[in-house]
Amino acid sequence: MKRGPLLAAALLAINCGDDAATGGNGAGTTGGAGGEGQGGAPIAGNDAGGAGGGAETSDLDDLLARLRADRDGTLLEESLAHGWPVRVREGRVVVSADASFPNLAGDFNQWVPAPMTPDDGFAWAIIPDLAGQKYKLENAGNYQPDPWSRAYAYDELGEISETATVPNQLQRFFRVGEGQTSLAPRVVRVFVPTGAATHVLYLHDGQNLFDPDAIWGGWQMQAVAQAGVMFVGIDNTAARMDEYTQVADDIGNGAIGGLGDEYADYVEGVVRPLIDEVYGEAPVVGVMGSSLGGLISMHIAEKNPNGYNFVGSMSGTLGWGSIGPHTGETLIERYAAEPVLPFAIYLDSGGSGPCSDDDGDGIDDDGAGSDNYCETLQMRDTLAAGGYVFDENLFHWHEPGAEHNEQAWGERVFRPLEIFTGL
Repeated sequence: MKRGPLLAAALLAINCGDDAATGGNGAGTTGGAGGEGQGGAPIAGNDAGGAGGGAETSDLDDLLARLRADRDGTLLEESLAHGWPVRVREGRVVVSADASFPNLAGDFNQWVPAPMTPDDGFAWAIIPDLAGQKYKLENAGNYQPDPWSRAYAYDELGEISETATVPNQLQRFFRVGEGQTSLAPRVVRVFVPTGAATHVLYLHDGQNLFDPDAIWGGWQMQAVAQAGVMFVGIDNTAARMDEYTQVADDIGNGAIGGLGDEYADYVEGVVRPLIDEVYGEAPVVGVMGSSLGGLISMHIAEKNPNGYNFVGSMSGTLGWGSIGPHTGETLIERYAAEPVLPFAIYLDSGGSGPCSDDDGDGIDDDGAGSDNYCETLQMRDTLAAGGYVFDENLFHWHEPGAEHNEQAWGERVFRPLEIFTGL
């Protein structure tokens, strides 16, 4: 199997988000007049509790003391343990570690910016302990979302921070896996559904799933959200091509890839236990991605067959391992050697044929339409020949002419979701 420069460009595309809590791009606010400034006693209110800011109560004096002793370490520790803004007896604590944004504005003060309390290398304020309050940091009319907030959303001005758990809310965890694995830590994003989660779908390239300003407009998974279905988006890193591939291959500049086992272990040993601990285990679990994300999803499921009910590959690079010298370890060949595994498989692509094995390595090469059309068909036919049954545990869709980008995947992601939610 051989591939041209279009593939290399597509595989190398990375859209890094707010890794290590570097914040978002939202600016501006809904504005408003009146309201009390921040700094006095918080407005009384009730909180819906849950994971979007921690149900446990911390001690304010202890929290501030730890921030003074180790600001960055405490910000990370509390982001994982409770989520910012952190709940204390007096309300919720917002912290700004950026001296250029010393003020706070939000629903709780009618978006009238008010100064936070300056401290040793940070500023802080207490806001009401109310569910779903929106807010931003401010200075001289410039606004930015809180880079440490667990809960967040998007409006017409970009990212905006939120408090506490409300239905259909985005949440995130920073630097997940730091010190636990050889792979780089990263942001893990969670779409918390209405009602208890009965289905959890793990997805790759997390920074492209929810942000409307992501590359090609992103997938916009919020638009296809359903009650009881949780999405977990795992951000990619600069090592995306290494982590999302099960073996090394050569796409023109020497061998690259082959950390798929390590990434699969990261998902199984770090991400899934975190999600289960915070939100509880769901009875139906799936894993899905696009391009190399589709490839690694098939690898993760094959490596942990009893851990998943569903795997989805959208335009998956399923011939990886045969682009350069054939290693004999493509996932097409691996699945051909396996018995029928205990999960449903969804495959799709755009592009078109004709398909042929031009280099005689046993793996079909894409026609002019690309989008991994031919190797997807070969995987489909391999699975069917091996005992998988169409519309029972094997599903395939071809979107004629669809391109290899996030917009195309977002437009048809409802198809695999219909299958997943029906399990």
